[in-house]
Amino acid sequence: MRILYFARLRQIAGRGQDDIDVPVEVKTVRMLIKLLSARDVSVAEALQDLRTLKVAINQKLASLDAPLEGAHEVAFFPPVTGG
Repeated sequence: MRILYFARLRQIAGRGQDDIDVPVEVKTVRMLIKLLSARDVSVAEALQDLRTLKVAINQKLASLDAPLEGAHEVAFFPPVTGG
């Protein structure tokens, strides 16, 4: 699965993406965050504020409890403002 980090999250993680094999027992975005955080302290820091973290699965906005079934790409990004 391709994991993408955008904006400030990319800076904190120190990279823009990871390509990983996600174990079958990791079934939700929230579980994926725990897995990614356990693997790398920089990613853990980038993804620590779940209150403001935004997520997209296959380029569609999703919740932290969204299932990963069928996901090829998960993107994490901070809140976005427009003008």
